[in-house]
Amino acid sequence: MSDLTDLAARLSLSFTDPNLFAEALTHRSYLNEHRDHPGTHNERLEFLGDAVLELATTDFLFRKFPAKPEGELTAYRAALVNTVSLAETAQALGINEHLLLSKGEARDTGRARDVILADAFEAIIGAIYLDQGYGPAEQFIAKHISGKLDEVIKKRMYQDAKSRFQEAAQEKHGATPSYTTLQEAGPDHDKRFTVGVFVASAEIARGEGKSKQEAEQAAAKAALEKTGW
Repeated sequence: MSDLTDLAARLSLSFTDPNLFAEALTHRSYLNEHRDHPGTHNERLEFLGDAVLELATTDFLFRKFPAKPEGELTAYRAALVNTVSLAETAQALGINEHLLLSKGEARDTGRARDVILADAFEAIIGAIYLDQGYGPAEQFIAKHISGKLDEVIKKRMYQDAKSRFQEAAQEKHGATPSYTTLQEAGPDHDKRFTVGVFVASAEIARGEGKSKQEAEQAAAKAALEKTGW
């Protein structure tokens, strides 16, 4: 618990019931390997935290942009609270090092680890809400999530990666990107696709995913990062 006390202090959190914080960091898989563990996993807290997060970000955006339509506010909110955004925040806060996971889950990387980190972040919000109420939970969200809005708008992260890359490619080269499936691997129930994104016949980047659509988005994101567009 001392390690969690240090983490709580680093996050400027003080729990009346520290067991809630420990629960927020416990993945279901850990309990499968540690039947004698006295606590429970974080799925209920994640369920609660997800709702608190959505309310807080919705309220923040509604008040900040009184003239913007619902569609734009929804896009901003999605960019702030999607899995990648929450996972990046959790990673930056050092939450990853304190998760209780099974040996198998502990080896996961990429999308699988992002989901675990995002769920843990939402579970922490749920724990704060239960322990201290909406106000402190909203303050935590404002500090770590709402503050990312300027970057979201500047980098147009509210658009999906394919749309952003297409606009940039058309603006800079007058060309529309094309996507080609370069490889399919794995059995039918667990396919992995590798897709390349091309501009004027030149391959810019590649991406992988469990579907062609997911791989195309990954390729577009990689292309944006590579080109700096």
